Amino acid sequence: MLGGPRIVDLEEVPEQEVVRVDYADGRRASVYERFLETNPRMFTFHNRWDPGAMSLRHGHQADHIVFVLEGEVQVGERLCRKGAHIFLMHGDRFGPWIAGPQGCELLGVIAGNPMAFWTDDDMAEFDALLARHDAALGSVPPIKHIPAWMPRKATVPKQDDA
Repeated sequence: MLGGPRIVDLEEVPEQEVVRVDYADGRRASVYERFLETNPRMFTFHNRWDPGAMSLRHGHQADHIVFVLEGEVQVGERLCRKGAHIFLMHGDRFGPWIAGPQGCELLGVIAGNPMAFWTDDDMAEFDALLARHDAALGSVPPIKHIPAWMPRKATVPKQDDA
């Protein structure tokens, strides 16, 4: 127990660039993330997507909820607008993700290990998506403030683990 609630304002948490897409025309679209709660049982984050930011099809090591706070984002074949609730069970994958013309803001909750995973096919599909948009994945600074308990490398769960 914590002895009471842990309350944090969004502005108290540093924002980190976690994904960058560089377009051939010079535009850059990034995803910026704030880790609001990081403990082994619950990982909560807020992220802000620039218009046109993209992320590959991926999954997480625990059940995962994303809520669209502002804007819209395409998740696979589904356009998710403000108010959309997205649930992903441990071991499943979702995406690719593409932010809409005004970008979007998301709140995510992962019930456990937040490490992402993807397959070689997911990465090949993402590379093709980037190529169709005349874009490339850019480099981002290393993520700061990773909790000691968090694994540094993700693995694809076996089917019977999901």
